[in-house]
Amino acid sequence: MPLKDAKKLLSKVRGWKLSGGKALRQEFVMRDFPAAIEFIHAIAQEAESEGHHPDLHLTGYRHLAVELSTHAIGGLSMNDFILAAKIDALPRHLKEAK
Repeated sequence: MPLKDAKKLLSKVRGWKLSGGKALRQEFVMRDFPAAIEFIHAIAQEAESEGHHPDLHLTGYRHLAVELSTHAIGGLSMNDFILAAKIDALPRHLKEAK
């Protein structure tokens, strides 16, 4: 997908950023470890139903990064933006701001 098209679609998914021009990335600070695992499980179910699987990185027990790209083409496709929107709609328990 051309970068200009990706930038246009980026406005449709909240909180996602372009990563290297070839992936979408969003980082979450979850309430706690169980909340992170619950969210990962919800993402996994949605991804499996879409047949499109993100890279999930859990560090520091509650810092979750989600990266979407279409590995078969080495960059972004419409499927990445569709899955990003579906992830946006999932319930999540984030750390409360102080």
